[in-house]
Amino acid sequence: MKVSADFCLIPMGDHASIAPYIASVQRILTEHGVAHQLHAYGTNVEGDWDRVMTAIKACHELLHESGVLRISTSIRVGTRIDRSQTNQQKIEAVTKLL
Repeated sequence: MKVSADFCLIPMGDHASIAPYIASVQRILTEHGVAHQLHAYGTNVEGDWDRVMTAIKACHELLHESGVLRISTSIRVGTRIDRSQTNQQKIEAVTKLL
């Protein structure tokens, strides 16, 4: 099953900047072969359900291995079985009406 997910991963602690952690997350997503797009407050991810969820799990594992003790992640997930549609196609469907 294909999934489109938006997730926001927040390393908890006394970090003034989480940019290095988020860069690591982006690399993990690339390594797992899931389409993704970083935005100001999270990341849009799309692909096979198991691959996407495995990639998000790997992000948690990497940050914990690098010393982050707590991580809070919010995930919104959408699936569709009547047709295939990428995140970019969803955006284009709206922007062509503007």
